[in-house]
Amino acid sequence: MNIWITGAAGFVGSRLVRLLLEEGAVDFAHLLLLDRRSDQIYADPRVEAMRGDFFDRELLAAASAYPPDWVFHLASIPGALAEREFALGQRVNLEGTLALLEALRSFRRSPVVVFASSVAVYGSPLPPLVDDQTPASPSSSYGTQKRIGELLLQDYTRRGYLDGRALRLPGIVARPPGPSGLASAFMSELLRHLEAGIPYTLPVSPQAAMWWMSARCAAENLLHAARLPLASQEPRIFLLPALWASVEEVVAEGARLFGNDRKEMVRYQPDPELEARFGRYPPLEAKRALAQGFHHDESLTNMMVRALEDFSKALRQDR
Repeated sequence: MNIWITGAAGFVGSRLVRLLLEEGAVDFAHLLLLDRRSDQIYADPRVEAMRGDFFDRELLAAASAYPPDWVFHLASIPGALAEREFALGQRVNLEGTLALLEALRSFRRSPVVVFASSVAVYGSPLPPLVDDQTPASPSSSYGTQKRIGELLLQDYTRRGYLDGRALRLPGIVARPPGPSGLASAFMSELLRHLEAGIPYTLPVSPQAAMWWMSARCAAENLLHAARLPLASQEPRIFLLPALWASVEEVVAEGARLFGNDRKEMVRYQPDPELEARFGRYPPLEAKRALAQGFHHDESLTNMMVRALEDFSKALRQDR
Protein backbone atom coordinates (compact mmCIF):
# COMPACT_ATOMS: atom_id res chain seq x y z
CA MET A 1 0.00 0.00 0.00
CA ASN A 2 1.19 3.52 -0.89
CA ILE A 3 0.04 6.48 1.22
CA TRP A 4 0.28 10.20 0.49
CA ILE A 5 -0.14 12.95 3.09
CA THR A 6 -0.34 16.58 2.02
CA GLY A 7 0.50 19.04 4.78
CA ALA A 8 2.47 16.25 6.43
CA ALA A 9 4.66 18.64 8.45
CA GLY A 10 1.67 20.53 9.79
CA PHE A 11 0.08 20.20 13.19
CA VAL A 12 -2.43 17.44 12.41
CA GLY A 13 -0.34 15.97 9.60
CA SER A 14 2.67 15.36 11.83
CA ARG A 15 0.43 13.65 14.40
CA LEU A 16 -0.94 11.38 11.68
CA VAL A 17 2.61 10.53 10.59
CA ARG A 18 3.49 9.55 14.17
CA LEU A 19 0.38 7.38 14.33
CA LEU A 20 1.46 5.55 11.19
CA LEU A 21 5.15 5.18 12.10
CA GLU A 22 5.49 5.01 15.88
CA GLU A 23 2.29 3.14 16.59
CA GLY A 24 2.26 0.91 13.52
CA ALA A 25 -1.36 1.66 12.77
CA VAL A 26 -1.16 0.50 9.14
CA ASP A 27 1.05 -1.85 7.16
CA PHE A 28 2.24 0.14 4.14
CA ALA A 29 4.99 -0.09 1.51
CA HIS A 30 5.63 3.60 0.91
CA LEU A 31 4.64 6.76 2.78
CA LEU A 32 5.01 9.97 0.78
CA LEU A 33 5.02 13.20 2.81
CA LEU A 34 4.24 16.36 0.85
CA ASP A 35 4.75 19.75 2.48
CA ARG A 36 6.24 23.18 1.76
CA ARG A 37 8.33 22.98 4.91
CA SER A 38 9.76 19.66 5.97
CA ASP A 39 13.08 19.40 7.77
CA GLN A 40 12.27 16.15 9.54
CA ILE A 41 14.53 13.23 8.64
CA TYR A 42 13.06 9.73 8.90
CA ALA A 43 15.18 6.61 9.35
CA ASP A 44 12.37 4.40 8.06
CA PRO A 45 13.23 3.49 4.43
CA ARG A 46 9.54 3.37 3.54
CA VAL A 47 9.19 7.12 4.14
CA GLU A 48 9.96 9.78 1.55
CA ALA A 49 9.50 13.51 2.09
CA MET A 50 9.03 15.84 -0.88
CA ARG A 51 9.30 19.54 -0.25
CA GLY A 52 7.09 21.93 -2.21
CA ASP A 53 3.48 22.84 -2.93
CA PHE A 54 1.32 19.73 -3.02
CA PHE A 55 -0.28 20.94 -6.25
CA ASP A 56 2.94 21.79 -8.08
CA ARG A 57 3.10 19.94 -11.43
CA GLU A 58 6.72 18.89 -11.05
CA LEU A 59 6.14 17.65 -7.51
CA LEU A 60 3.07 15.68 -8.58
CA ALA A 61 4.99 14.22 -11.51
CA ALA A 62 7.72 13.02 -9.13
CA ALA A 63 5.12 11.69 -6.69
CA SER A 64 3.47 9.68 -9.47
CA ALA A 65 6.25 7.10 -9.12
CA TYR A 66 4.20 5.90 -6.12
CA PRO A 67 0.52 5.89 -7.21
CA PRO A 68 -1.41 6.12 -3.93
CA ASP A 69 -3.93 3.76 -2.44
CA TRP A 70 -4.74 6.27 0.31
CA VAL A 71 -4.41 10.06 0.25
CA PHE A 72 -4.84 12.31 3.29
CA HIS A 73 -5.33 15.85 2.01
CA LEU A 74 -4.59 18.06 5.02
CA ALA A 75 -2.68 20.97 3.48
CA SER A 76 -4.50 24.30 3.44
CA ILE A 77 -4.23 28.00 4.15
CA PRO A 78 -5.93 28.41 7.56
CA GLY A 79 -9.01 30.50 8.19
CA ALA A 80 -7.83 33.91 9.34
CA LEU A 81 -4.99 33.95 6.81
CA ALA A 82 -7.30 32.83 3.99
CA GLU A 83 -9.60 35.72 4.90
CA ARG A 84 -6.76 38.28 4.87
CA GLU A 85 -5.03 36.87 1.78
CA PHE A 86 -7.89 36.03 -0.56
CA ALA A 87 -5.77 35.17 -3.61
CA LEU A 88 -3.50 32.90 -1.56
CA GLY A 89 -6.46 31.03 -0.08
CA GLN A 90 -8.01 30.58 -3.50
CA ARG A 91 -4.76 29.34 -5.02
CA VAL A 92 -4.06 26.75 -2.32
CA ASN A 93 -7.41 25.75 -0.84
CA LEU A 94 -9.42 25.79 -4.04
CA GLU A 95 -7.21 25.65 -7.14
CA GLY A 96 -4.63 23.47 -5.38
CA THR A 97 -7.23 20.95 -4.23
CA LEU A 98 -8.63 20.74 -7.76
CA ALA A 99 -5.12 20.19 -9.19
CA LEU A 100 -4.50 17.39 -6.71
CA LEU A 101 -7.79 15.68 -7.54
CA GLU A 102 -7.02 15.94 -11.24
CA ALA A 103 -3.61 14.33 -10.68
CA LEU A 104 -5.24 11.50 -8.73
CA ARG A 105 -7.82 11.02 -11.48
CA SER A 106 -5.03 10.38 -13.96
CA PHE A 107 -3.90 7.27 -12.05
CA ARG A 108 -7.14 5.46 -12.90
CA ARG A 109 -7.07 3.44 -9.68
CA SER A 110 -9.69 5.25 -7.52
CA PRO A 111 -7.62 5.87 -4.38
CA VAL A 112 -9.27 6.51 -1.03
CA VAL A 113 -9.03 10.27 -0.41
CA VAL A 114 -9.62 11.67 3.07
CA PHE A 115 -10.17 15.43 2.94
CA ALA A 116 -9.71 17.58 6.06
CA SER A 117 -12.69 19.90 5.85
CA SER A 118 -13.82 22.20 8.65
CA VAL A 119 -16.81 23.21 10.75
CA ALA A 120 -16.23 26.63 9.13
CA VAL A 121 -18.58 25.41 6.37
CA TYR A 122 -21.50 26.09 8.76
CA GLY A 123 -20.76 29.80 8.89
CA SER A 124 -21.84 32.27 11.56
CA PRO A 125 -24.11 32.70 13.44
CA LEU A 126 -24.79 29.05 14.17
CA PRO A 127 -28.23 27.54 14.93
CA PRO A 128 -29.12 26.38 18.49
CA LEU A 129 -27.96 22.85 17.61
CA VAL A 130 -25.56 21.62 14.93
CA ASP A 131 -26.23 18.09 13.70
CA ASP A 132 -26.19 15.97 10.56
CA GLN A 133 -29.09 17.94 9.07
CA THR A 134 -27.56 21.38 9.58
CA PRO A 135 -26.98 22.94 6.15
CA ALA A 136 -23.59 24.30 5.17
CA SER A 137 -23.75 28.08 4.88
CA PRO A 138 -20.18 29.40 4.96
CA SER A 139 -19.62 33.03 5.91
CA SER A 140 -15.87 33.20 5.24
CA SER A 141 -13.56 32.59 2.30
CA TYR A 142 -12.01 29.63 4.14
CA GLY A 143 -15.39 28.04 4.84
CA THR A 144 -16.42 28.56 1.23
CA GLN A 145 -13.20 26.99 -0.06
CA LYS A 146 -13.63 23.97 2.21
CA ARG A 147 -17.24 23.56 1.12
CA ILE A 148 -16.24 23.62 -2.54
CA GLY A 149 -13.57 21.02 -1.75
CA GLU A 150 -16.27 18.78 -0.26
CA LEU A 151 -18.43 19.14 -3.36
CA LEU A 152 -15.52 18.38 -5.67
CA LEU A 153 -14.70 15.29 -3.62
CA GLN A 154 -18.31 14.11 -3.86
CA ASP A 155 -18.42 14.61 -7.62
CA TYR A 156 -15.09 12.87 -8.29
CA THR A 157 -16.36 10.00 -6.13
CA ARG A 158 -19.66 9.84 -8.00
CA ARG A 159 -17.77 9.54 -11.27
CA GLY A 160 -15.57 6.75 -9.91
CA TYR A 161 -12.30 8.69 -10.11
CA LEU A 162 -11.64 8.22 -6.40
CA ASP A 163 -13.24 7.07 -3.15
CA GLY A 164 -13.59 10.24 -1.12
CA ARG A 165 -14.65 11.08 2.40
CA ALA A 166 -14.53 14.55 4.03
CA LEU A 167 -14.28 15.16 7.77
CA ARG A 168 -15.49 18.45 9.21
CA LEU A 169 -12.84 19.05 11.86
CA PRO A 170 -13.54 21.20 14.96
CA GLY A 171 -10.94 23.13 17.01
CA ILE A 172 -7.83 20.90 17.24
CA VAL A 173 -5.45 21.42 20.18
CA ALA A 174 -2.78 22.03 21.40
CA ARG A 175 -0.99 23.70 18.52
CA PRO A 176 2.60 24.85 19.07
CA PRO A 177 3.29 28.54 19.76
CA GLY A 178 3.91 30.95 16.92
CA PRO A 179 1.85 32.34 14.05
CA SER A 180 -0.73 29.85 12.83
CA GLY A 181 -3.10 31.91 10.72
CA LEU A 182 -5.94 30.70 12.97
CA ALA A 183 -8.17 33.14 14.84
CA SER A 184 -9.02 30.26 17.22
CA ALA A 185 -5.37 29.80 18.26
CA PHE A 186 -6.31 31.00 21.76
CA MET A 187 -7.76 27.53 22.45
CA SER A 188 -4.30 25.95 22.20
CA GLU A 189 -2.62 28.86 23.96
CA LEU A 190 -4.95 28.45 26.92
CA LEU A 191 -4.04 24.76 27.37
CA ARG A 192 -0.31 25.40 27.09
CA HIS A 193 -0.43 28.26 29.62
CA LEU A 194 -2.53 26.26 32.07
CA GLU A 195 -0.01 23.41 32.05
CA ALA A 196 3.01 25.71 32.33
CA GLY A 197 1.48 27.91 35.03
CA ILE A 198 1.98 31.09 32.99
CA PRO A 199 -0.56 33.95 33.20
CA TYR A 200 -2.72 34.29 30.12
CA THR A 201 -5.33 36.78 28.92
CA LEU A 202 -8.11 35.23 26.84
CA PRO A 203 -9.81 37.17 24.03
CA VAL A 204 -13.17 35.60 24.98
CA SER A 205 -15.34 35.48 28.10
CA PRO A 206 -15.52 32.60 30.61
CA GLN A 207 -18.88 31.57 29.10
CA ALA A 208 -17.48 31.25 25.58
CA ALA A 209 -18.16 27.71 24.35
CA MET A 210 -16.29 25.78 21.63
CA TRP A 211 -15.90 22.29 20.17
CA TRP A 212 -12.62 20.70 21.29
CA MET A 213 -10.59 17.77 19.97
CA SER A 214 -7.00 16.65 20.57
CA ALA A 215 -4.63 16.21 17.63
CA ARG A 216 -4.36 12.52 18.46
CA CYS A 217 -8.13 12.09 18.27
CA ALA A 218 -8.19 13.96 14.96
CA ALA A 219 -5.47 11.69 13.54
CA GLU A 220 -7.30 8.58 14.73
CA ASN A 221 -10.49 9.77 13.03
CA LEU A 222 -8.66 10.52 9.79
CA LEU A 223 -7.19 7.02 9.78
CA HIS A 224 -10.59 5.52 10.60
CA ALA A 225 -12.07 7.38 7.64
CA ALA A 226 -9.56 5.78 5.28
CA ARG A 227 -10.36 2.30 6.57
CA LEU A 228 -14.13 2.79 6.56
CA PRO A 229 -15.95 0.69 3.92
CA LEU A 230 -18.59 2.87 2.29
CA ALA A 231 -21.15 1.87 -0.29
CA SER A 232 -21.12 3.96 -3.45
CA GLN A 233 -24.32 5.81 -2.56
CA GLU A 234 -23.47 6.54 1.09
CA PRO A 235 -22.89 10.17 2.15
CA ARG A 236 -19.23 11.13 2.02
CA ILE A 237 -19.21 14.11 4.41
CA PHE A 238 -18.98 13.58 8.17
CA LEU A 239 -19.58 16.00 11.02
CA LEU A 240 -17.24 14.62 13.66
CA PRO A 241 -18.20 14.16 17.31
CA ALA A 242 -16.35 16.62 19.56
CA LEU A 243 -16.43 17.78 23.17
CA TRP A 244 -18.56 20.87 23.76
CA ALA A 245 -17.20 22.90 26.65
CA SER A 246 -16.93 26.48 27.85
CA VAL A 247 -13.65 28.20 28.58
CA GLU A 248 -14.69 28.28 32.24
CA GLU A 249 -15.02 24.49 32.27
CA VAL A 250 -11.64 24.03 30.58
CA VAL A 251 -9.95 26.38 33.07
CA ALA A 252 -11.56 24.50 35.96
CA GLU A 253 -10.27 21.20 34.56
CA GLY A 254 -6.83 22.74 34.12
CA ALA A 255 -6.87 23.81 37.76
CA ARG A 256 -7.80 20.28 38.81
CA LEU A 257 -4.98 18.79 36.75
CA PHE A 258 -2.21 21.32 37.35
CA GLY A 259 -3.08 23.28 40.53
CA ASN A 260 -5.78 25.61 41.83
CA ASP A 261 -3.55 28.63 41.24
CA ARG A 262 -4.25 28.27 37.51
CA LYS A 263 -7.66 29.89 37.87
CA GLU A 264 -6.12 33.13 39.12
CA MET A 265 -3.64 33.14 36.25
CA VAL A 266 -6.35 33.43 33.60
CA ARG A 267 -7.70 36.87 32.74
CA TYR A 268 -10.45 37.77 30.31
CA GLN A 269 -10.48 40.60 27.79
CA PRO A 270 -13.23 39.60 25.34
CA ASP A 271 -13.09 40.70 21.74
CA PRO A 272 -16.80 40.88 20.80
CA GLU A 273 -16.22 40.12 17.12
CA LEU A 274 -13.92 37.17 17.80
CA GLU A 275 -16.22 35.77 20.49
CA ALA A 276 -19.21 36.02 18.17
CA ARG A 277 -17.36 33.85 15.64
CA PHE A 278 -15.48 31.42 17.89
CA GLY A 279 -17.11 31.54 21.31
CA ARG A 280 -20.77 30.91 20.63
CA TYR A 281 -20.72 27.31 19.47
CA PRO A 282 -23.94 25.43 20.35
CA PRO A 283 -24.27 21.75 21.31
CA LEU A 284 -23.20 19.33 18.59
CA GLU A 285 -24.76 15.98 17.65
CA ALA A 286 -22.83 13.75 15.26
CA LYS A 287 -24.99 10.62 15.38
CA ARG A 288 -24.09 9.37 11.90
CA ALA A 289 -20.34 9.65 12.51
CA LEU A 290 -20.66 7.95 15.91
CA ALA A 291 -22.62 5.12 14.30
CA GLN A 292 -19.79 4.73 11.75
CA GLY A 293 -17.15 4.42 14.49
CA PHE A 294 -15.75 7.95 14.70
CA HIS A 295 -15.10 9.25 18.22
CA HIS A 296 -14.26 12.21 20.43
CA ASP A 297 -11.84 12.41 23.38
CA GLU A 298 -14.48 11.13 25.87
CA SER A 299 -13.71 13.72 28.57
CA LEU A 300 -12.02 17.08 29.12
CA THR A 301 -9.33 15.29 31.11
CA ASN A 302 -8.52 12.96 28.22
CA MET A 303 -8.64 15.80 25.72
CA MET A 304 -6.22 17.98 27.70
CA VAL A 305 -3.80 15.19 28.57
CA ARG A 306 -3.68 13.92 24.99
CA ALA A 307 -3.37 17.41 23.53
CA LEU A 308 -0.52 18.42 25.82
CA GLU A 309 1.32 15.12 25.37
CA ASP A 310 1.24 15.66 21.62
CA PHE A 311 2.48 19.23 22.06
CA SER A 312 5.39 18.07 24.22
CA LYS A 313 6.38 15.37 21.71
CA ALA A 314 6.27 17.81 18.83
CA LEU A 315 8.40 20.26 20.79
CA ARG A 316 11.01 17.58 21.52
CA GLN A 317 11.13 16.59 17.85
CA ASP A 318 11.70 20.21 16.79
CA ARG A 319 14.67 20.40 19.13
